[in-house]
Amino acid sequence: MGPLLALTSAVCYGIVDFTGGLLSRRAPFTSITFFGQLGGLLLAGIAALLVPADAVRPADLLWGALSGIGSGTAMHFLNRGLSRGAMSVVVPISAVTGVALSVLCGVLALGDRPGALAWTGIAVTVPALWLVAGGGAGGRGEGGQVADGLLASAGVAVQYVALGLAGSSAGLWPVAAGRIAAVLLLLPTATRHRRHLRLPGRLTAQALLVGAGAALGLILYLLAAQRQLLAVAVVLASLYPALPVVLGLALLHERVTPRQTAGLLGAAAATVLLTLG
Repeated sequence: MGPLLALTSAVCYGIVDFTGGLLSRRAPFTSITFFGQLGGLLLAGIAALLVPADAVRPADLLWGALSGIGSGTAMHFLNRGLSRGAMSVVVPISAVTGVALSVLCGVLALGDRPGALAWTGIAVTVPALWLVAGGGAGGRGEGGQVADGLLASAGVAVQYVALGLAGSSAGLWPVAAGRIAAVLLLLPTATRHRRHLRLPGRLTAQALLVGAGAALGLILYLLAAQRQLLAVAVVLASLYPALPVVLGLALLHERVTPRQTAGLLGAAAATVLLTLG
């Protein structure tokens, strides 16, 4: 059940990335990001009220809040890098480095001990994600773009590791606490660009829905991390960059490069290895 939950989380995040990217072409990314976090808070709050929690400890809420700070940080720097037209630099660095940092934290700090098949899957995932995201094929990036990718990857690692440390007895309240922290983190930026918050009602609703999808992805990841090794849950959930490529091919008739084809095949192999491991 754990691998299935983590993979479903990856599907949610893949759809969110795809639809969020399309929305960001029609409105400022700061407004899409902020309304997305509000939508995530709404869904996470309702879900936390509906799912029983045996004991919600302050430590669980703090881990959840730290996870939300990671989410907000990752979203901010990823979107800033993408706004500079540095997708081929920022996306591979944020995805691959985020996975590597999360796995290292799980193994070195939390005592995770993946089996041989799982280690092979982890090893395959890193180059697969790099290739899926383009593998730097778009040319050399500037130092600032690389920095955006590294900062985003740190946020991804904090998001996954901190949420995985929340106790299972807390139900879904750590996810709700994280959404509150993310909204508060992004609020100063949103208020500095108030004109960006005046979106048409349809775009606002779509942004809220995208954020709710991201919160659902985190809920599924939390449930997955409670049922298996954190390192394995992180890697499976982090396969989400493959889905926007597939959706772009199917819905937008985009062309997939040989690099991306190799990456998709590698991601499929990694999924099998991690599930069996």
